[in-house]
Amino acid sequence: MPRPVARVLTLLELLQSGGIRTVAELAGRLDVDERTVRRYVGHLYDLDVPVESVRGRYGGYRLAPGYRMPPLMLSDDEALAVLLGLVAGRRTGLTTATGTASETAAAKIRRVLPERLGRRLDAVLGSLAFTVAITAPPGEAVAPESTVLLSITDAVSHHRPISIRYTAADGRSSERTLHPYGVVAHSGRWYVTAADLTTGEDRTFRLDRIEGVKTLPGSFELPAGLDPANRVLTGLATAPYQHEVTLRVQGTAEQIHTRLPAGVAIVEELPAPSSADPETERWSRVELRVDRLDWLPAVLASLDRPFIIERPHELRGLVESLAERLTNSARRSPPHE
Repeated sequence: MPRPVARVLTLLELLQSGGIRTVAELAGRLDVDERTVRRYVGHLYDLDVPVESVRGRYGGYRLAPGYRMPPLMLSDDEALAVLLGLVAGRRTGLTTATGTASETAAAKIRRVLPERLGRRLDAVLGSLAFTVAITAPPGEAVAPESTVLLSITDAVSHHRPISIRYTAADGRSSERTLHPYGVVAHSGRWYVTAADLTTGEDRTFRLDRIEGVKTLPGSFELPAGLDPANRVLTGLATAPYQHEVTLRVQGTAEQIHTRLPAGVAIVEELPAPSSADPETERWSRVELRVDRLDWLPAVLASLDRPFIIERPHELRGLVESLAERLTNSARRSPPHE
């Protein structure tokens, strides 16, 4: 692309980021003099891009509302963000677009992308799994570096091993070699589930803690019946925490997961005893690992189902304390007026 044309497009991208841009600022960003900036603005006028001149001490140029949307200039990161937003909204059912609006919007963006970027984004969208847990507390959104996401999803798509630098929650850094199985977005965070050849175990890693991704030669076979989303949720539910909780709850896994999502608890439906009444609802075994117990009594009460606490003993006291507070509140009479 000739340099003047490239600079005109860069000028448009700068203006699309919003606000008023002074001539001096634009000249510095484009590495040209102020006279050349004004000439480039004239080229945008010729293209019917609604550029507005603002006079005064803090004046300059900005994009004015026009009768049509000006051409969009998206960086690699911006294109990835827009497409992921459209796809996530469609897959999770959270989009407000009617009909096929989100699909056509994604197709338009995809159509004008450079072939190099288009292939990498296809790998992301083809490898990505989303999990939805409306009852789970919303997590703080932590975005990974786009180069990390693109490199890992490309390796997932082509079954390529990778080498990464990973920083654990305690701050320790390590070099690891992985066979990446899938990328999952869950509760505001991104994860990759993989075989960790360094330890010989299947592991789940947060993408925002990964840097220095390098694709290695060779390939690997995916395990049979692989479900990346289920692996990530199971990994989160079995991660080491301060308390290990085991319960028995009368109800199905689906019923229990309405209050204890799969990323929080592992639920195993137990077989009914041979002498049990077939009309009697079965029980399930529930396992959780948590740092705090104080929130569990209220959740168990909200299940509105019989339950048995197997461990820890401290949870019994917290449940009894909640029950006593509720009983005392229920017995209180309104004050006399």
